[in-house]
Amino acid sequence: MDDEKSWGGAIAETLKTIVYALLIAGVFRTLFFQPFWIPSGSMKDTLLIGDFLFVNKMTYGYSYASCPSVRIPAVGLDIDAEDLCGWMQGGDGRLFGGMPERGDVAVFRHPVSGRDFIKRIVGLPGDRVQMRDGRLHINGEAVTLAPDGTFEEVMRPQGPQGIRPRCANAPVGTGATCIKEKFEESFPNGETHSVLNIGRQASDDTPVYTVPDGHFFLMGDNRDNSSDSRVPQQIGGVGMVPYADLIGRADRVMFSSAGRSMLFFWTWRGDRFFEKIE
Repeated sequence: MDDEKSWGGAIAETLKTIVYALLIAGVFRTLFFQPFWIPSGSMKDTLLIGDFLFVNKMTYGYSYASCPSVRIPAVGLDIDAEDLCGWMQGGDGRLFGGMPERGDVAVFRHPVSGRDFIKRIVGLPGDRVQMRDGRLHINGEAVTLAPDGTFEEVMRPQGPQGIRPRCANAPVGTGATCIKEKFEESFPNGETHSVLNIGRQASDDTPVYTVPDGHFFLMGDNRDNSSDSRVPQQIGGVGMVPYADLIGRADRVMFSSAGRSMLFFWTWRGDRFFEKIE
């Protein structure tokens, strides 16, 4: 009998430990830092498929979007942030809110699908944003764009989804070098970053978008391979992102995997440990 009580007590203690660990992890993820795995190439070459980073939630304060979404399709689990923290919606939508700056790389909830996206903030409330001939214009002025060589990668499937890169020198066979034009873009506030160009396409020329109050205009650095604010929500794009939908700012890559899984440590990129995001 004593052995049975001892065994039962051990199981109870183990379960309590697991519950406490999950609660602590949930609080940490909700209030401080959220892990994020880069699934696509829309932010190349700033962020690569397979980069693993933590999103700083304290930068912009807290909204309903700060609460975690839990999706495990294999067991039919789908708990959305709105299910947990929908009561926080309304008003300015944030607690201890901090104002984003132009050039921040931010993670946000897609206004329609609720999925987490990561892009660069290029337009602030009240700004007029337009693309003309592949160059970003803010409030009628073209941002500085300086040639910066090329970005090269091997043509092969990337990440768990096996995505193949798009190339300026297409068609490119498997194992060959995929090339994109690279530029250094500089915003009026002095923030600089890298952007890529593949070729002429419709998103290189847009109407003038005026960013409404309480919203932001976000774009991917891989300009010709990004679904972002240039495409309105009504036709399947991201559109303007509400302040309440911002989750946090991405500041540093912790590590990066060039393989199909972050667990394949032999595929980790040795030059991206603790890489600052600019």
